[in-house]
Amino acid sequence: MIESIHIADFATYGSTPEVLSDLSKFNFLFGSNASGKTTITRVIADDGIRPTCRVTWKGGTKLQAMVYNLDFVDKNFNQSAELKGIFTLGEKNVDILKAISAAKADLDLLTNNIEMLTKTLQGENGAGGKKGELVTLEEEFKDKCWAQKQKHDAKLFGAFTGFRNNAENFKEKVLQEWASNSETLASLAELEKKAETVFGPTPTFKTPIPDIDTVDMLAHESNPILQKRIIGKKDVNIAAMIQKLGNSDWVRTCLERSCGARKKRVNIRADGS
Repeated sequence: MIESIHIADFATYGSTPEVLSDLSKFNFLFGSNASGKTTITRVIADDGIRPTCRVTWKGGTKLQAMVYNLDFVDKNFNQSAELKGIFTLGEKNVDILKAISAAKADLDLLTNNIEMLTKTLQGENGAGGKKGELVTLEEEFKDKCWAQKQKHDAKLFGAFTGFRNNAENFKEKVLQEWASNSETLASLAELEKKAETVFGPTPTFKTPIPDIDTVDMLAHESNPILQKRIIGKKDVNIAAMIQKLGNSDWVRTCLERSCGARKKRVNIRADGS
C-alpha cells in the first residue's frame, strides 16, 4: 500500500512540496474543482511523471497502480458516432475469476515476504538491518587494518607507498591482496629483513682493492741499489736520531729482512764508521 505522496511544481501545486502522509489502506480525498485531486491520481498512476513528485510504498514494494480517472476513460473507451453511450458487458468467467483469486493470494504472500525480507535487509528506516550491520563490520575491519599498518609502518613503510595516508584505500588494498596474491606467506621477521634491504639506504659503490703483484715485489730483491752498503756518519741527521733512540739493532733487523732472499747484511753504525 501507499504510505505517502509528495507533489511539487506540478499542475496547481507550487514549488513547496505538499505531502500526504500517514495513509491507510482506504483513503477518501475530496475538494472543489481544480484543487488538485486529479493531479494526485496522475502521480499515483505514474510516479515518474515529474522529478519533483514521488510515491512511497510500504516496505519499498511498489504495487501495480490501477487509477480510474478521466485519463483512463480517454485511453480505454472510444465512443463511436453510431453507438454513443452504449456499452456491452459479458458474463463473468467463473474459472478465470478463481484463477485470478488464487494468483492474488500468491501475490499477497510474495508481497508480504518481500516486505519482511526488505525490513530484515535494511531495517525500519532503510539504514539498519543487515546493511547496517555490514557497514559497521566494514568500519571495524578498516580500523583493524589501519591499526596494523600504523603498528608496522616504521619498518615496512616502503611497502605501503600509495596507501599510507587513507584508511579506506589501505583496507581495499588488503582485500585485493587477500583475493589475488598467491605468494607463500612469510613471517614478520622475514618481511622486516627484506624491507630493510629493499627500502633501506642506497648501497654505495666501493672500488675493489687490486691484487698484489708478488712478481714485482720479488724482483725488487735483485735491485742493484739494495746491494750497496749504507754507511752512516755522526754528522748525518738520521744517524743522530738512531743513536739517540738506541734502535740501531731494529734498523739492522728490518734491512736484513728486506734482503733476506740474498742474505745480504747491512750494517749501520751510529759512530759513522
